[in-house]
Amino acid sequence: MHVRLILVILTAIAVHTAVGSQPNILVFLTDDQGWGDLASSGNVDLQTPHVDSLKRDGVSFDRFYVCPVCSPTRAEFLTGRHHARSGVYSTSAGGERMNLGEVTVADMFKAEGYVTGAFGKWHNGMQYPYHPNGRGFDEFYGFCSGHWGNYYSPLLEWNGRPVKGKGFCVDDFTNKAIAFIESAVESRKPFFTYIPYNTPHSPMQVPDEFWKRFGERRLQMRNQQSPEREIETHKRSALAMCENIDWNVGRILARLEALNVASETVVVWFHDNGPNGVRWNGGMRGRKGSTDEGGVRSPLYIRWPGHLPPGSVVPQIASVRDLLPTLCDLAGVPVATGRELDGVSLKQLLQGEEPYDRPWPSRILINHWKDKISVRSQRYRLDDKGRLYDMAVDPAQTQDVASRYPDVVSTLVRAASAHREAFMQKYYDDKRPFVIAHPESEYSHLPARDARAHGSIKRSNRFPNCSYFKNWTETEDWLSFDVEVGASGTYQVTLYYAAKEAGAKFELSFNGAKLPFVLREAHDVPELGAENDRHPRMESYVKDFKAVKIGEIMLESGKGELVLRATEIPGEEAMEFRLLTLKRM
Repeated sequence: MHVRLILVILTAIAVHTAVGSQPNILVFLTDDQGWGDLASSGNVDLQTPHVDSLKRDGVSFDRFYVCPVCSPTRAEFLTGRHHARSGVYSTSAGGERMNLGEVTVADMFKAEGYVTGAFGKWHNGMQYPYHPNGRGFDEFYGFCSGHWGNYYSPLLEWNGRPVKGKGFCVDDFTNKAIAFIESAVESRKPFFTYIPYNTPHSPMQVPDEFWKRFGERRLQMRNQQSPEREIETHKRSALAMCENIDWNVGRILARLEALNVASETVVVWFHDNGPNGVRWNGGMRGRKGSTDEGGVRSPLYIRWPGHLPPGSVVPQIASVRDLLPTLCDLAGVPVATGRELDGVSLKQLLQGEEPYDRPWPSRILINHWKDKISVRSQRYRLDDKGRLYDMAVDPAQTQDVASRYPDVVSTLVRAASAHREAFMQKYYDDKRPFVIAHPESEYSHLPARDARAHGSIKRSNRFPNCSYFKNWTETEDWLSFDVEVGASGTYQVTLYYAAKEAGAKFELSFNGAKLPFVLREAHDVPELGAENDRHPRMESYVKDFKAVKIGEIMLESGKGELVLRATEIPGEEAMEFRLLTLKRM
């Protein structure tokens, strides 16, 4: 027993030393969690002890800014560049993709010997090379769209391969992330682990044990601008989901301790935008989608035991674009983008170093979404309507002080104009096809989200990300995908569908290649999701779509339309369409 104990200790020391030569990186990003959705922000209605510990034991940034919505924030974190530079202009239908010339933070860490993994919601492109496996991540488990229709054992993917999730998805993502970290430590390799959780984004689903905590709890915190607009079930759902996130964060932090790598791991925590509902948010104006303070301010906690001063607070403004150069700087990883960065390293501020001969420069940060631009200096915010607010005393943005400070207005207006001129001219000019059959990827996915419907076919919901097509009643109806085939070859095609009746005949075609097939089995199933919703949703419900191999098609490389037509409809409807998957033969 004594000898065995010695061996265990020596092994732990060896692993610790090997991993400690380069710090591990662990990044948590949550979806639609507002600045105020943490106990560490002052919210007494929920308990988030594990996330709070990152603030207590690390460095927190008092004025940290992200984008108003999901995919731009993710792109800016991954590239260190403004989302407009990288080609991101939307949250769906291809506009969420980063241009292929972009080099990500995962690319850089992978080049330096790190194993890289992402677990959760990607939202920056589905088809390879836009896929996370094509953007520097060795391992990916999760989904690539924006919102997802059901959080309990949903259809996900694992490195491109379709798989069925196990249980509540946030718990599932955490399990996979822990396994990845354990494998990295065992192999004595430093890891870069990115965990973009998909909650508390709707649909508002959360396990019973967390929901029950809020069933009878009296909530004290109210939105200070529009308390009458609060929706109780939505707010309680969001807070319960935040407590579930915290529980999962605690599981990972505990595993770092058990593996003896906590002191060698830089842990980062931030959110992707403001809250997805009207609830307490520190008295700030704005929520998700807004370029006002409440729509773009996020907590930022960075913990690295023994290297960063615990409990310190940085007052200087900072941006999500700063995270890439900061993490590279902390880990000694070269910033090798070949492109202009919009972010700067925050290492000096993290370490509490601000010598008189190297003072921290004043900065101006741009927040931009659609046609709205807001500009933030250390003290002031110029909103999208040209009104100026003193954020030091007026976080609710109630008093326009533009007339008092014309010079400040002039400076911030010039910054907004320069940004508009530099980025807004071609912001929506996207002619990129969806890439399929890439030579470095075994699987290609074409969801309903990325298709155009023709004729009477209708989308199941106006939010496309997890939608499906229905009302396919005529042979004149058809679906099309604007695609580029990356490599000529034969591909096995799998269709995910629902149908009340069997017997409909179809043809899949691309630039002269044709694959006829018949739906030989009916698959009439109800919509799913409502049974797990804590609050009525806006997004589409989903179905347990049937996966069937419809045959093989020979595709030649090049651009064109991939077309799916019904050639014979014996019943009232051809089918309901969710997804096509192509597998290289």
